[in-house]
Amino acid sequence: SPQPLEQIKLSESQLSGRVGMIEMDLASGRTLTAWRADERFPMMSTFKVVLCGAVLARVDAGDEQLERKIHYRQQDLVDYSPVSEKHLADGMTVGELCAAAITMSDNSAANLLLATVGGPAGLTAFLRQIGDNVTRLDRWETELNEALPGDARDTTTPASMAATLRKLLTSQRLSARSQRQLLQWMVDDRVAGPLIRSVLPAGWFIADKTGAGERGARGIVALLGPNNKAERIVVIYLRDTPASMAER
Repeated sequence: SPQPLEQIKLSESQLSGRVGMIEMDLASGRTLTAWRADERFPMMSTFKVVLCGAVLARVDAGDEQLERKIHYRQQDLVDYSPVSEKHLADGMTVGELCAAAITMSDNSAANLLLATVGGPAGLTAFLRQIGDNVTRLDRWETELNEALPGDARDTTTPASMAATLRKLLTSQRLSARSQRQLLQWMVDDRVAGPLIRSVLPAGWFIADKTGAGERGARGIVALLGPNNKAERIVVIYLRDTPASMAER
């Protein structure tokens, strides 16, 4: 089979869009493969992993509890909220909202959580605090998926996203318990089926979060490895392509 970089260049020409990717060793942080890794791409729903990392940092600091119940109203709901729309009567806990945001990509759950960390500006401040000076969130769901060409809003680079994920999952930024929780939500991802999971050899570990935006934008952040161990981080973004959803 062709080398990853050759495949990426090939898919770029076939999709007539831009692809950015990085493959990073989880333990050492060493870059194994990279293509357009320092170019900006819209995060789309991949931001929900970082968001729940910020929520867990507040839990670790004693400022938040996963068991805390949040109540919301019909007018708080936005498009694509398969879990939160069912709990208008009883509300959802912070932990349930994170599970909904990551495993089902529930947009209202993401907005409710975003409010707890100080909105897009608060999440961006959290990123700066953990040493990510590139990734930025500017808008809420669902506007953040607009993916306008040349727009820096709501973007990251493959390299920055991979480094930030590695910090959240392996450094002392989060407690061991919170690291395990964040990873478990990614393992439980219910909506990523066809992207990487379908082509993985048997016995491989996969934990991931996908995103889809306007103008053919797509994204996936994943932890992968043989022997059912998380060995490497893979981040792939795609933008400015007219390709249909199935081809991406």
